[in-house]
Amino acid sequence: MTDNLNRPDLPPDVAADVERIYREWDRAWSADDLKAMLALYAPNAVLESPLVPHLLGGHDGVLDGRERIGELLDRAAPRKPDARSFHREGYFTNGSRLIWEYPRATPNGEQMDFVEAMDIENGLIRRHRVYWGWRGVEVIKADAYYKGQR
Repeated sequence: MTDNLNRPDLPPDVAADVERIYREWDRAWSADDLKAMLALYAPNAVLESPLVPHLLGGHDGVLDGRERIGELLDRAAPRKPDARSFHREGYFTNGSRLIWEYPRATPNGEQMDFVEAMDIENGLIRRHRVYWGWRGVEVIKADAYYKGQR
C-alpha cells in the first residue's frame, strides 16, 4: 500500500526508495532516532530550513553535508515543542522529488505546519528543503525551541 497521492508510473525500485524515505524519515524524526535519520541523507546532502540560523546561529539557512545536518538534528531533537506533531496525509512524487505537508489543522487540533521537499538520488536524500507555515513561524518567534526543552 502506498501513500503516493499522484501515483505516477514509477519503476518499482524507485517507488520503493521514495516510500521508504517518506515513512522512515517521519518515523525516525518523531522518535528522535538521529542515526536512522542521518542514514537517509547522502554524504553530500544539502538541507535548507529557517531552523538552521535559529539553532546554529548565523544568517544562512543552508547546511552542506551529512555531518552539518547531524549537528542541526542533534540540537533540534531534544527541543521539539509540543506543537510539533506528525499528522500528514500522503505525499507527491515524480520519482526524484518527494513532497508532503504537515498541515496546521489536523483531526486532533493544530500542529506546526511545514512542507517537506526532498530530492532523491540513488535511494538517499540529496537535497532537503523545509518550508514553514505561519503556525511554525510563530513557534520560532516565541522561542519555543528553547523554552520547550525536554
